[in-house]
Amino acid sequence: MQIPMPSGRDQPPPRPCPEDVRAQLSRIVTSPEFPSAGRGTAFLSYVIEEALAGRAQRIKGYSIAIEVFKRDEGFTQDDPVVRIEAGRLRRALERYYLIAGQRDPIRIDIPKGGYIPTFSWNSAIPSEPAEAEAGPSTEPSDTTADPWWRSRRPVVAALILIAGLAGAFYLTGSRPVSDPASSSADASGPAGPTLVIAPFANLGSGPDAELYALGLTEELLTALPRFKEIKVFGRETSKTLSPDVDVSRVRSEFGARYLLAGGIRASGSRIRVTARLLDTSDGAILWSQDYDNDLQSRDLFAIQSDVASKVATAIAQPYGIMAKIDAAKPPPDDLGAYACTLSFYSYRAELSAERHAEVRDCLEKAVARYPSFATAWAMLSIVYLDEDRFKFNPRPGTPAPLERSLQAARRAIQLDPDSTRALQALMTALFFNRQPEEALRVGEQALATNPNDTELLGEFGTRLAISGEWVRGAALLDQALVLNPGGGGFYHGSRALAAYMLDDDKTAVREIRQADLQKFPLFHAVAAVIYVDAGMQDEARAEAVKFNEMQPSFVPNIVAELTSRNFQPADQARLIAALAKAGLPASDEASAAISLRTDAPSLQPQ
Repeated sequence: MQIPMPSGRDQPPPRPCPEDVRAQLSRIVTSPEFPSAGRGTAFLSYVIEEALAGRAQRIKGYSIAIEVFKRDEGFTQDDPVVRIEAGRLRRALERYYLIAGQRDPIRIDIPKGGYIPTFSWNSAIPSEPAEAEAGPSTEPSDTTADPWWRSRRPVVAALILIAGLAGAFYLTGSRPVSDPASSSADASGPAGPTLVIAPFANLGSGPDAELYALGLTEELLTALPRFKEIKVFGRETSKTLSPDVDVSRVRSEFGARYLLAGGIRASGSRIRVTARLLDTSDGAILWSQDYDNDLQSRDLFAIQSDVASKVATAIAQPYGIMAKIDAAKPPPDDLGAYACTLSFYSYRAELSAERHAEVRDCLEKAVARYPSFATAWAMLSIVYLDEDRFKFNPRPGTPAPLERSLQAARRAIQLDPDSTRALQALMTALFFNRQPEEALRVGEQALATNPNDTELLGEFGTRLAISGEWVRGAALLDQALVLNPGGGGFYHGSRALAAYMLDDDKTAVREIRQADLQKFPLFHAVAAVIYVDAGMQDEARAEAVKFNEMQPSFVPNIVAELTSRNFQPADQARLIAALAKAGLPASDEASAAISLRTDAPSLQPQ
């Protein structure tokens, strides 16, 4: 049963009722992501039922030892069984909500310092909940058992059922297997790379290294979860580990594929950080890097923030270490949907019509299977947009590609408002739906959310540049290419165009050659205008011919094409004039645009 939302906007949402809590308990203990071994199910069921029965204050280590672990009445606190099992249960709950329970309606936690469970809404309560059963509603506490529990009618039958389930789990060590088609994980998306961060070790002496080790671990726990394509275990898990934790424990206890570990060594004013990424299946070091800093030139907090940012970007960004490893060796439980997100980045690096069709089909299947997979919706938005702006595999009928792109982006934002990829998709869809001001506002929001995401940096830099902010756009594109020198041919092309507009022919030629997107029609158009300005007439004419062969409809409609991309009038005129010099025929409309550049020199980029 779900309790309806209160009608007043300012009223707090109702708290979960006992039926909701029990339904969530069943959801957890029957999930494949909740460990069947041990006494976690019996432990969790016991503390929940005690709280629901109004006996929260009885939930002590002694009572749990007697009732759950069957210790005799001589049990003392010297026996650590309850503390150890409570720690395991907290980590199991954290893992469950990280992987399978992200979209569950209720979150159950057992805060440290005690064993009393808390019940709270995991996210916003649905706007159209099921009708409440007849009878007065109640408001359970989300911390301890308030008097409302006692006002409920007896729930003996439910208690017997739960106790029976707990006993069965305890005796057999097994649990029902849920239907994958209906599990929470299937609804919200496949599990991408999972990462555990071990506390960084203090390898030196003195207070600075210890303080830095603690601070850097905290910074990493903040920076890495911003990359929504990966799943990062939180502080609760990290604090239970030692800096030299064995990878086999990380694999068996948390099911995480990767472990980030490292150490800090301080000597005088010098600090060296060593970070490494390990594969938990075999302990192999997949990546390592040293970072050296001087406390005399920078303060401690600036250093740890900078190092955390560099580490996060290196391993977690769209073209980073984990993405490359997963692309080469997908996780065994992938089933195809997560692979779609990896193939999206491969498509973006190539920008061909053939890859576009493959990725679009794959992503459509992914969102059909995982309707709450925000990242897939965001990527699908960008792929739909490419039907219109690049003329890749356009589908006839309605809704049109631009409308489908905007709908998919808004769906991604609805599912995950803080997702960098969703914000990027919304920015780009708004830009091509002729709402450039709103698009750039969303871009600024995305950049503030995750300033290290190279895919976002490149896309936002491109949108700013084309809007006329060529200098700032070029700076963001440079940042993206420094962080990701091995990928993003599209962004090399955008940076080449920015250099052309800023009259930097040397950079323009270098960047367009690095882009090398032979299957992408607009690459050849940009190359043609760059070679014209650089005095490379033969190369310019060859590129112009290729462009016209690949996209013959562009030049006859060149003003409309450039306007749809939000190029400023003077920039349009400059591009059209350069293409004409490269040998492409200019229509009467294009000739008028060229004359605009001659008649209105004040419109030229400064």
